[in-house]
Amino acid sequence: MNAVTEAKYLQSYAAIADVSLPEFSQIQLAFDRETRSAWTWLKPTGRACFSSELLDDLRLRDKHFEANRGHAFSGGEVFPVEFAINASRTPGAFSFGGDLALFSELIRAQNRHALINYARVCIECMHKRLNHYGCATTTISLVQGDALGGGLECALNSDIVIAEESARMGFPEILFNLFPGMGAYSMLSRKVGAAKAEEIMLSGELYSARALHELGLVDVLVADGCGEQATHDWMRSKRRQTNGMNAIFRCREVVNPISYDELMRTCEIWVDAALRLGERDLKMMQRLVRAQERQHAPQRAG
Repeated sequence: MNAVTEAKYLQSYAAIADVSLPEFSQIQLAFDRETRSAWTWLKPTGRACFSSELLDDLRLRDKHFEANRGHAFSGGEVFPVEFAINASRTPGAFSFGGDLALFSELIRAQNRHALINYARVCIECMHKRLNHYGCATTTISLVQGDALGGGLECALNSDIVIAEESARMGFPEILFNLFPGMGAYSMLSRKVGAAKAEEIMLSGELYSARALHELGLVDVLVADGCGEQATHDWMRSKRRQTNGMNAIFRCREVVNPISYDELMRTCEIWVDAALRLGERDLKMMQRLVRAQERQHAPQRAG
């Protein structure tokens, strides 16, 4: 590799560095050299949901990470990323999921094209993570606070889900006559079976982290306030097993693959269902948005 090529190659690793990068306004990136873990902290502006701006940041992160072939550049050295963690800087919330305010606007305008485009970006991010970004990286979701709708889909698309006891998780979409369409059915049915998956989605219930731990959807249950430390401790405990563990997780992709086509076909069903919602459903959607805004009004930390 010549000097110019090497310089460009190393420069590309800055995408997952030990400092936040200026091009990201909705996420914060960090790299821990001891555990070789790349952290993505969700820091959305305003309501803790997947706005178009946040999705753009995540898609750009994924593009860099794939280009770096699962490596990070930190302190002048290059490291393989053994763990990729998604977490949140919003107190009391991992994520409320999709941008319901935007959905309501697009549904009223019957803008199918825009809804499909939004869903496509979600699925691109989802599918890349389900496939470990094409490298030997174990993915982890650290859930501290509410993970609702697409927020729970985001949490479930990791190999390991670590959750604090006070975290609440569920799919409230049925309350406004819709369903979670960005991968929930695919992931839940493979983890707990189709019947239980449908029960969870149709209930609209918020489940405790302990209840989902008992179902096998949360892998590690920890005390409130201990999530970040517990994640570091878990990674250290697996230090001698990372190669075999990652290989086992990759086997999941072979035995129970979730294809991009499957995710997109499900999204198209979601878009068509969304466009059939009536005014009563849309008002319920707006009430849920306002309730979430009131509940999590305290200033963001971090």
